[in-house]
Amino acid sequence: MLHLYDTATREVRELALRERGKVGIYLCGPTVYGPPHIGHGRATLVYDILRRYLESTGLEVRLVSNVTDIDDKIIERAQREQRPWTDITGKCERVWFEAMEGINVKRPADVPHATEYVERMVEMIGELIAGGNAYTTDDGIYMSVETVEGYGLLAQQSLDDMRSGGGEREVFGAGLKRHPADFVLWKFSKPGEPAWPAPWGEGRPGWHSECVVMSLDLLGEGFDLHCGGQDLRFPHHENERAQAVALGRRFANHWMHNGFVVDVEGEKMSKSLGNVSNLLDLIDRYDPRAYRMVLLQSHYRSPMTITADTLDAAVKSLAGLDAFVARSESATHHGTPPDTAVMAEFAAAMEDDLDTPRATALLFDTVRHANAALDAGDDAAPSLVAAARRIADTFGL
Repeated sequence: MLHLYDTATREVRELALRERGKVGIYLCGPTVYGPPHIGHGRATLVYDILRRYLESTGLEVRLVSNVTDIDDKIIERAQREQRPWTDITGKCERVWFEAMEGINVKRPADVPHATEYVERMVEMIGELIAGGNAYTTDDGIYMSVETVEGYGLLAQQSLDDMRSGGGEREVFGAGLKRHPADFVLWKFSKPGEPAWPAPWGEGRPGWHSECVVMSLDLLGEGFDLHCGGQDLRFPHHENERAQAVALGRRFANHWMHNGFVVDVEGEKMSKSLGNVSNLLDLIDRYDPRAYRMVLLQSHYRSPMTITADTLDAAVKSLAGLDAFVARSESATHHGTPPDTAVMAEFAAAMEDDLDTPRATALLFDTVRHANAALDAGDDAAPSLVAAARRIADTFGL
C-alpha cells in the first residue's frame, strides 16, 4: 500500500482510499498572469509521476487541478498594460498548458476555473456569515479564524503565534482584521475592476475560497488527497481547510506538499524574487525529459537545485536510456512479463513515500543488468528489458 507523508499528521502514513479502486486528487493549479516557471514545473511533475504510478497499479485516478483566472495580480497586469484582464488570462492559460504538454504532464481530468464558481463561492461565504464565522468591513468580508477549531494544523503553529503572510493577497485590509490571521473571503470592487453580484455588495472572491468550492463539488467530501507546493501549506491550504471545518464539511483525508526549487545560491525559486527560469525557455534549450529526470533523482519533499550541470547530466542519462531502448527493441515481445523481483523492488520504493531517487537508481541498475544479459544471450534478458521499460514508462520518460 502507498504510504505518503501527511502534512496534517506529520507522519508517513497509508493513503487510505475513500472508495475501493479509486483515487481523488486535488492539485492547486496556476494563477494565470504570467509564464510558468520551473517551480510550477516541479509541482506538476511530482503529482504527474504519482498519478502515473497509481494508474500503473490499476487504480482509477481522478486528478482535479484548477485555474485561478481572477486575482489581484491579473487585474494589476491588465491595468498596467491597459488590456482586458480576460486577454491576459486566456493567453497565459494557453501558455501554461503548452508548457505542461512540453514536459509530458498528463492533462487533469477536470480543470475548473475560478470564474465559473463565483456564484457557488457567494453561497458558501453566505453560509460562513450566517454561522458567525465571517464578518463584514468596509472593504470586504473576512474569515474569523478564531471561530475555527484547530486552526493552524497545517501551519504547525498555535493561533496566538499566527501572523498574516503569504504575499500581497494576504496584506489586503490588514488594518481591518479582528485577528492578524483572518483572511479575505470577498473583496468589494473598485471602479474599473471586474465584479460579480453578492448580497453584501459587488466584488470578487478572495484566493482561498475557490479551491474549497471546486474540490468539494468535483471530488466530494472526504476526498483522498490534496496536494501542492510547500509554499501553499500556509496560508492557502490552511485557509481552505478552515472554511471546510467551519462549514462542517469533511475535507481532504491526506495533505501532500512538495519542496521548493532553489537556485545555485539556495534561494527559493519564485516570481517575487526575480530569479525565475521560464519553463518554456528551459524545455526549448534541453530535452524536456531532462527536468523530469533531475526531479526523479531528488525526493519530492527535499529542496531541489536546477543548474546547467544537473540538466546536462540528466541529458547524458537519457541518452543512455534511449540507446538501451533502441538496442532492446527486438529483445522482447509484446506481453513479455517484467522481472517480478525488479518490479517488487520498484513498488517498495514508490510506496515508501514516493522514493523516486531509489526507484530511479533501480531503473539504471536494471538497464545495466539487462544490457549484460543481452550481451551474454542470457534467457533473463527479455524480462529485465520489460521491467526497465515498464519503469521508464511509469515515470513518463
